[in-house]
Amino acid sequence: MALEPQFDSVDVTSSTNTVALEGVDTQNLPKLPPASEPETQWQQINRQISQFLEQLPYYLNKVWLAYKIPLISLGLVFAATVTLRVVLTVLNAINDIPLLEPTLELIGIIYSTWFVFRYLLQDSTRQELWVELRSFKAQTLGE
Repeated sequence: MALEPQFDSVDVTSSTNTVALEGVDTQNLPKLPPASEPETQWQQINRQISQFLEQLPYYLNKVWLAYKIPLISLGLVFAATVTLRVVLTVLNAINDIPLLEPTLELIGIIYSTWFVFRYLLQDSTRQELWVELRSFKAQTLGE
């Protein structure tokens, strides 16, 4: 039978250094890393920001999957608003050109008058207009 090494108890409250394992080579024992310095407030903030940025694609994917249709609708409303504002700005710029505004108004009045006389006064031409509108709708929507 081999003799097992004798272990002494260690008094952690005493201020004297005692050897816990007598007769054991302590050079080969693993060493603990030195105590790290406490993080400063800026280091903690930087660490939290970097952790958040690492997780950001995951969070955005979860939001996209949960709110896909409302986000698309919101994007379409935003795009329509921007488009409408651009169109109105272009029309205001065109209206500022001398003689162009009255000329375009005259063209609009002439076309509206022609449209009323061509399609809206007689019943047969109104039916023809409805047939053309249904045909256009079928071609556009694929019905």
